[in-house]
Amino acid sequence: AIPAGKLSATRRNSLFDYLATFLSFIGISIPAFFFGLMLTPDGPKVLEYNVRFGDPEAQVVLPRMKNDILDVCEACIDGTLDQLKLEFEDNATVCVVLASDGYPLKYDKGLPISGLEAFDGKDDVFCFHAGTRFAEDGKTILTNGGRVLGITAKAPTLKEARAKAYAATEWVNFANKYMRHDIGKAIDEA
Repeated sequence: AIPAGKLSATRRNSLFDYLATFLSFIGISIPAFFFGLMLTPDGPKVLEYNVRFGDPEAQVVLPRMKNDILDVCEACIDGTLDQLKLEFEDNATVCVVLASDGYPLKYDKGLPISGLEAFDGKDDVFCFHAGTRFAEDGKTILTNGGRVLGITAKAPTLKEARAKAYAATEWVNFANKYMRHDIGKAIDEA
């Protein structure tokens, strides 16, 4: 991910305008999309366009949204999103994915997850389930995929949100827990 300050507003806008113009030309209206970018010595390169709210992309946007998500979804279905004023909190979010060691190739499933109760009552740290399921007892939560959980934190600054998200990853445990340690690293180096 590229911190907003590393890519000029002009370049961000030109990338956005290019895609919006192209989509309009071919008659496609998409309410949400994002760019996967990499900064290179020759300038930014687009790695991917995504036109969905997947994980972990949505997991850093939705906690900041002031609107009711159901109102937004209904507006998308009804074709009235242009009439809805989307509002967002003026803060920052960072998501760290807890994955199964071996993902995306071979990894074990069915491992008990502990520590999830630490998120109860929090309004600045969230645990999004991705590759999980209930055990047969209906209470124990088990791993069931490669991307297991998305740990997202919000704070006044990206640096604080990153620190908070990584601290919260320590609350959760499962036998083959793996995570990257470089998410938002450029934030600390800025």
